[in-house]
Amino acid sequence: MRKNFGAKPWTYPQPVFILATYGEDGTPDAMNAAWGGISEANQLTMCISAGHKTTANILARRAFTVSMATADQVVACDYVGMASGNNVPDKLSKAGFHTTRSDLVDAPLIDELPMALECRLISYDPESCRLVGEIVNVSADESVLDAGGKIDPDKLQPITFDPIHNAYRKLGEKVGNAFSDGAALK
Repeated sequence: MRKNFGAKPWTYPQPVFILATYGEDGTPDAMNAAWGGISEANQLTMCISAGHKTTANILARRAFTVSMATADQVVACDYVGMASGNNVPDKLSKAGFHTTRSDLVDAPLIDELPMALECRLISYDPESCRLVGEIVNVSADESVLDAGGKIDPDKLQPITFDPIHNAYRKLGEKVGNAFSDGAALK
């Protein structure tokens, strides 16, 4: 028997994204966001409200980065979601994050988060809070690459948001082969 919970924003997994921008004075800013994902081959769609400093920065600079939050940085990633850039202008330094300017978009890369999507703003709708970005590049630190030069999720250790229990969880082990295992039923 199933239990009904009603309409809730619950899916598993919900990636924990850290959006990073530059403010009008060049100060790096970041926020934690879990409502988002790939919406086209080269697009990412996020739901972020207009009141965020990060949203204002994205609209002004028309660029942002999206880093995957990691298990070893869970405290800092949670902090940038709790503290508002409108009230704490140096929240990245308080989180212990350092940044490097992206070569491709007008936004910072967070050095401690080894994988990021570098994006240009396509659109933002303040009524629905829907932000759409063009993925210009995916970059990853060599420390999270496998022997073949691809991103290794076991080395990256991305975390997901558990909206039911307000918890962060690490991704688990490999359980199958995409676009292959289902062939057994053909």
